Amino acid sequence: MEQRMNFYEKGQNAMKPLFGLGAYLSKSLVEKQLLDLIHYRVSQINGCAYCLDMHSKDLRALGETEQRLYMLDAWEESPFYTERERAALAWAEAVTKITERRVPDKIYETVRKQFSETELVDLTMAVLLINNYNRINIAFRTPAGTYKVGEHEVLLK
Repeated sequence: MEQRMNFYEKGQNAMKPLFGLGAYLSKSLVEKQLLDLIHYRVSQINGCAYCLDMHSKDLRALGETEQRLYMLDAWEESPFYTERERAALAWAEAVTKITERRVPDKIYETVRKQFSETELVDLTMAVLLINNYNRINIAFRTPAGTYKVGEHEVLLK
């Protein structure tokens, strides 16, 4: 698949608000590894190869196990995730798949037991952010496989 355009080069001004949101989230009370896990799961749902490559590398650098990465698509049936992670994953999936159904009260009640209101705002913004990046990368066919851990850290400053 050939890249249609280097959106990150041509759309720098348009990307500034997303970079700002990423900078905000880098200071979130929600753990970085959990945010990356959410980014990885949402990227699985959306089928974004570039983001899957990026977040799998970032997660491995943070000490994530191969087993948890491989099982993430079946997290509900897997014993490898904490209650906090499960609540975050359910929330991320519900917010991402919003056209299939509304975000159910049961998922909201579960996530509220695990996250403060501020953390829930941050978690929701992280889901919205990765959905945006997924759509940009899929639309413009950003090639996967070239990302190096920490490569985008400069955008969070």
